[in-house]
Amino acid sequence: MADRLETLMADIDEPVSLMHVCGSHEQAIAKFGLRSMLPDGLSVRMGPGCPVCVTNMPEVDEAVAIAEQGATVATYGDMFRVPGTKKSLADARADGASVEVVYSASEAVELAAANPEEEIVFFATGFETTAAPTAAILDADPPANFSVLSAHKYVPPAMEVVAEMPDVDIDGFLAAGHAATITGYGLFEPFVETYELPIVVGGFEPIDVLLAIERLLEYVRDGKAGLENAYPRCVSKAGNEQALETMWDVFETVPGEWRGIAEIPGANLVLRDPYAEYDARRRFDVEPVDDGPDPLTEQCICGDIMAGKADPDECDLFGEECTPSNPVGACMVSSEGTCKIWDEYGGHPNL
Repeated sequence: MADRLETLMADIDEPVSLMHVCGSHEQAIAKFGLRSMLPDGLSVRMGPGCPVCVTNMPEVDEAVAIAEQGATVATYGDMFRVPGTKKSLADARADGASVEVVYSASEAVELAAANPEEEIVFFATGFETTAAPTAAILDADPPANFSVLSAHKYVPPAMEVVAEMPDVDIDGFLAAGHAATITGYGLFEPFVETYELPIVVGGFEPIDVLLAIERLLEYVRDGKAGLENAYPRCVSKAGNEQALETMWDVFETVPGEWRGIAEIPGANLVLRDPYAEYDARRRFDVEPVDDGPDPLTEQCICGDIMAGKADPDECDLFGEECTPSNPVGACMVSSEGTCKIWDEYGGHPNL
């Protein structure tokens, strides 16, 4: 495979920059040293593919405010220590608030059913892969003491924003196989037509990633824009139609700020009016006081990293003031964050 990539790059005869939009892809690339197999002139960078990392500070602040009002906030483990403007949920729990780590939306519903006298708020994060299960539990008539604070995101509009950034020159995208299992790969057809860039949907084993890179390079070599599913054992063109129907019955898209990147039209998922009774933003006062970010946080370049403009080792805080045990930015908190992955596998994970 390395020889094949070398041959393709020799035919292209100019630098090529590819972007993936999934923390699981970055984990595979770093863990297995796949960048060491890439020929000179080929770079593969991570874009806005970590849902925890793009959760905006005010969204974390909302969850903290709800917890401080006496409700129990349940969320995924990756969100527990993500800094808000002043506090993380971990800080709130240390100050006496009730915060529980759960592994699924259904587990949060079970927590509500087991504690009918308490308000249980599921701080829901993630892309389409987790938005669909959140929608399913809301569609199944959860307990009256259960509500959702949605920080779910929708990936395609973010890819459009990255493709339009004048200082980000991307030649092709590696799309996430697990999200496409829900959405189907046909979702990307308008993007390919509009931006004339190739997209290949790929899986997460090393050979899956390398195959997707190979197919992208073939498109670049041929000067063509195209869409290909390199993960057919899991992904179809239409996706999981029942899951999609439920997801769009429950959620609608609105503009939203992605942490460190931009306000992106149609990229945040919020509950539709028929599900208003389960909307934590309508049930609680979630307007926390904004005193401005910590000065150290302002030095964090997570936004540039998630936009593909910089690597973690270009940040002055990386491995110094910002570590997994003392994260400054969200990219160092999540297991899908580029900084956390690079720290785990040794700086620039290039073997």
